[in-house]
Amino acid sequence: MTTTRPFFVTFLAPAMLTAVILVAALFEILQYSVREFIPGSLDVGGFTLQNFVRINKPIYWGALLNTFYISLSTALASLLLSYPVAYALVRSERDWVRSILIALSITPLFTGEIVRTYSWMLMLGTDGFLNSMLQGLSILDEPLQMMYTRLGVVVALVQFSMPVMIILLATAIAHVDRDVEKAAANLGAGPLTVFWKVTLPLTSPGILSGIVVVFAWTMSAFSTPQFIGGGKILMISNLTYLQGFSILNLPFAATLSLIALVSALGSLALVTTVTKRLEQRISVN
Repeated sequence: MTTTRPFFVTFLAPAMLTAVILVAALFEILQYSVREFIPGSLDVGGFTLQNFVRINKPIYWGALLNTFYISLSTALASLLLSYPVAYALVRSERDWVRSILIALSITPLFTGEIVRTYSWMLMLGTDGFLNSMLQGLSILDEPLQMMYTRLGVVVALVQFSMPVMIILLATAIAHVDRDVEKAAANLGAGPLTVFWKVTLPLTSPGILSGIVVVFAWTMSAFSTPQFIGGGKILMISNLTYLQGFSILNLPFAATLSLIALVSALGSLALVTTVTKRLEQRISVN
């Protein structure tokens, strides 16, 4: 007598294997973070907490705060620029408008991160397209310094993050019950009041999810701050690369990676709690 394997076991096997590999990799990072660095060698020494003590220096705190600042600025800017696009994408009554918006929204996902970063270098350079256009229109007398600044890094990261933000916001807007908006309008509320009092609160869980996803995603950005920042704008990922591949200090690189991971997971846990409370408040009201 032969027994057939349940379908769900076969279906979940690839995901379970991926989860096991991920957990093993995370455990490897954890054990490296508490090992001693041996200069000039890829081997590691015994158990130590010195790597975590070493974090308490201005350069590392500066990189960590810089990472939070850039990630949060990118998330908020992506939200402000993406919400109108997502709203038009969902609410537009013309198919050709939706098709154009979808194409413009997801096209950046088909180009590599390095290609997009080099494109922004050509755009933001002293003699780049942006400065040439502004000077040609006599708006600026001197070139605007965008390269090697936090503003330039944020601008490039916003373009990198907007497709994901648009998709998340469009999903949230699509789930808003239009009858609720019509009811508010029938009671005398104007379009702006309906949007501010009804639509925006109902899409707040999607807004928070988009902010956290972009925030966590941006925290791991490497090539954009590396090239646009030119080594002057350090984020956790850049410091991890310098420690792991330039100095070969794998234990401290693992410590930096662990701190970035914990920060990202902490933000996800925070937004989950806030989202649940918002959903409960909206359902009560």
